Amino acid sequence: MPLLPSLLAVGGGDTTVTVIWGTIIALLLIVGFFGTFMPVLPGTTLILAGVLVHYFALGRENSGLGWPGLVVIGLLFLASLVVDWLSGALGAKWFGSSKWGVLGAVIGGIVGLFFGIPGLIVGPILGVFLFEMLLGKKQVKDASNSTLGTVVGGLAGIVVRVAIALVMILWYVGDVFVIN
Repeated sequence: MPLLPSLLAVGGGDTTVTVIWGTIIALLLIVGFFGTFMPVLPGTTLILAGVLVHYFALGRENSGLGWPGLVVIGLLFLASLVVDWLSGALGAKWFGSSKWGVLGAVIGGIVGLFFGIPGLIVGPILGVFLFEMLLGKKQVKDASNSTLGTVVGGLAGIVVRVAIALVMILWYVGDVFVIN
């Protein structure tokens, strides 16, 4: 049985309620996956929400999802958050940033949270550059290299988050439709 019809008929019944739950779960997983590389959507959060909706909407016994699967998916979710927060700072460090630049990336990311999606992108980049210039006493060229590292680290973080999201979805599908 193909995956999408299986999700749409979650629980094995053909009732309208079951199809609605299955549709919600499928949408959360699909939109969540695309959200891992689109900064507008909280990707892995939506995937985790889809898994939890499946688990609780069907009841623990009927969901086909075991607690070990929930734990693994939860840990993968937490790993995606860590990658999201640290990727820019680690990229800056890799490109020769000082401790000030790394601190600037972290603080810029935190401040950027208050300015929506543009702030999440620009905050760490601007934080590295300003901290390197003002506190690290670096020249524009060196501060720019650290800033480039933030961008490269952020892009690498997206790649890792996409991989984590894919593993989350595959683990869910395997646990529900293959193992149980």
